[in-house]
This record gives sequence, structure tokens and C-alpha cells, in this order.
Amino acid sequence: MIKKILVTGDKGYIGTLLTDYLIKLNYEIEGIDIGYFENCISGEIRENYKSIKKDIRNLELNDLTSYDAVIHLAGMSNDPLGELEKDITYSVNRDATIKLADLCKKGGVKKFIYYSTQSIYGISKVSEELDEYDSTKDPITAYAISKWDAEQHITSLGDDKFHVSVLRPATVFGSSPRLRSDIVFNNFMANAFTTGSIEIKSDGSPIRPIVHVNDMCLATKAVLTDFSMERNNHCYNVGKRGGNYTVKEIADSVQKKYPTANIFYSGEHGKDSRTYKVSFEKIHNDYNIYKPICDLDYGAIEMHNFFKETNFTKDDLFGIKTNRLNKLKYLMENGYLDKKLEWLKHEA
Repeated sequence: MIKKILVTGDKGYIGTLLTDYLIKLNYEIEGIDIGYFENCISGEIRENYKSIKKDIRNLELNDLTSYDAVIHLAGMSNDPLGELEKDITYSVNRDATIKLADLCKKGGVKKFIYYSTQSIYGISKVSEELDEYDSTKDPITAYAISKWDAEQHITSLGDDKFHVSVLRPATVFGSSPRLRSDIVFNNFMANAFTTGSIEIKSDGSPIRPIVHVNDMCLATKAVLTDFSMERNNHCYNVGKRGGNYTVKEIADSVQKKYPTANIFYSGEHGKDSRTYKVSFEKIHNDYNIYKPICDLDYGAIEMHNFFKETNFTKDDLFGIKTNRLNKLKYLMENGYLDKKLEWLKHEA
């Protein structure tokens, strides 16, 4: 039985919502987070649990022995961040993650949930939807490669005392008190709300599977209490059936909410080769309780209301509050972090 859960990366975009969600389910929650984005707050925060500021690269066995389950979200969280310092991306996303999983198993943790990524599929050369096992993995960025490397090790660890579930989220969207505006749907919404324009940096043709952040919480709940051996070490694409869209289709859905918003193509990314569509059948078939409900229309209404309630501005969009790469560069350029992304001094 699971009572006490550690969430790594609890001060992030997903972690902020997930911890609150799990507390409402009456779990005892603790968090570990390095704190890069702790102050990137756009909405109301409810954090009535213990959280430790610590680098996951420095975790030891005695940090992990009191938990029934560990949900591992912490890491360099997208392709632009991953490319900033590739060696650090491998150190955090691969090496520290592998060490964490090994320590959890050694320390008696019963359940380990790893948030991987669908970026491991890379450039799809087929038109059909990609599934978890039969489809080719072709990670092309440091972020995707590091996630895939870690995933392969983690899925070798599960046994009758250590149950492993790997979640591969689609590109996440939706509001959060620690909002990100550097992911496609959120970026289009934030631009439309603050500037009246929607910038497409590719030609609009790449396909992006997307999933609402609330539905990621539902997926986590679905696998959390599963200790069946037949699903041990299993990986799951997480999203809603029908959740594969071209970038242009995502922009069109935002324009539906903001009819006067102008869609324009900047060409900054050229013809983006990262395109794939995935199958979400496995998680739906294995877990009847996973019933995602948040589509693009829901996301548009929800985010619009969030922007209004929080008085969201262009400074919020283009500054350091909601753009993770901008915030990390700010911390480095202003002497808060060294070249290894370790703290030299903490923000006030």
C-alpha cells in the first residue's frame, strides 16, 4: 500500500499541479527540487507539504529510504534546455536519473514512476501512429537521447519488490501556477492573448501529439497503485485518443478562441524535421480508470481564464517567468549558477 510519495521536480510546471492533486487524494507528499524555477509563479500556489531544495545529482541512499513511491519529474525539461549544455543534460537526465532509480530500488521504494518523453521517437519515417514497443526510437537531441538512455536502464530494474512504470507524455499544455509559455499550445495562447498574433516558427506541417497537464495527473494516478507483474517495466504514451495535431491545427484551435489573432509564419525553425504521431491505445487499454477529458477547446477556455485572472502580460510571456531557457540563462549570467548549473548563490 502506498502512503508516502516523493515527487522530484515538485517546483516545476507539472510538479506544482501533481503534488496538489496527490495531496487531495490523501497521500503524504514530499518534494525535492533544485529550485531553478521556484520563483516562476504566475498563479496561486498551495504548497502545504515538505519540500527540500537539493540537486538530484547529489541524492544519496538516506534521502530515499522513507518513501513507498517516487515519481521522478526533475530534469532538463525540453529540447532547448537540453541543447544549452549537453554534458549537463546527460549528467542530469541520464546519469542522475539512473542513479536515482538504482538507489530507490536499493532503499526499499516499492513503486517508481519515471516521466520520459515522446521526443524519443524523433523523426518518424512512417505515416502510422507509433506505439511503445514496435516502433523505431530515433532520438535526435541531447534531451531525447538522455531520456531514452535512462528509460532503457530503468525498465530493466522492475521485479517482485520494485514496480516500474514509465510515462511518455505528449507535449503538455494547460495552465499551472508555474506556467510554461515555451511549449507550443501555451505559447500560441499567450501570444494571442498578449499580442494579438500567433507566430508559427516552422512551416506548420510538423505533427505534435499533445496532452493536458490535468490528464498527466490522471495518468500518474492510474499507474501509481498498479503492482501487477504483467505490467511491470511497461512504458506508456500518454495523451488523449485523437491527440495528434499539426502545428497549424494547434494554431487554428487558438485562433478559434481569438478570431482576430493573426497567424504568421516567421520561418525561424525552417522546416522542422521533428514530426511524429503516436498511439495512445496502450494506456487506455491497460487502465480503464484513465479517461482524459481535456481537449484543445477546453485548454483554450481554461488558459484564457487563467490569463485574465493573473493579469498575464507580454513581460510574463517574453521574460523569465514562463520561459525556462530565459530563466536559466538569467541565473547563469547574473552569477547565481556556475557552468555546471550548480548554485553559487540563491535568489532572494
